Amino acid sequence: MRADATVRFIEGAPKDRFEISSDSECLNGPLTVSIDLKDSAGGLIFDTASKGAGVEVFHPFKLTAGTALMNQAPTVIDGDTALSLRLSELSKRQVVAFTLDVDDASGAREITVSGAEIAGARVKVDSAEGSQSAVFDATAQARVDDSSCNV
Repeated sequence: MRADATVRFIEGAPKDRFEISSDSECLNGPLTVSIDLKDSAGGLIFDTASKGAGVEVFHPFKLTAGTALMNQAPTVIDGDTALSLRLSELSKRQVVAFTLDVDDASGAREITVSGAEIAGARVKVDSAEGSQSAVFDATAQARVDDSSCNV
């Protein structure tokens, strides 16, 4: 199955990792990729500060791949459930990745997050061609498909 963008969540206490990649030639202009944890099964939050909403360890946003594609790093405040990345483009096979601590706010596992806990979280891609969204599944992936893209 082809997707225009795939967002993967990789658990890695204390630093969890998100990878955004493109599988098509359709994301070649300015775009915004938003991740919203609000509807996640585990009630997930971003844990960026030592004395805040998270549990034990914390880790602020840190871009680890795709620096040249990032227009501006997002401000992520401890306890936030959403962030947006403004990118200049995301051509086929390019990857933007960042680390950030994600905690389970439901009280179940708290510092480790499984794929099932991020299920339900939403990814949205806004570009000049329009807006598409997808939901993370139990394998911790969200695949955004633009059916109008024929490339």
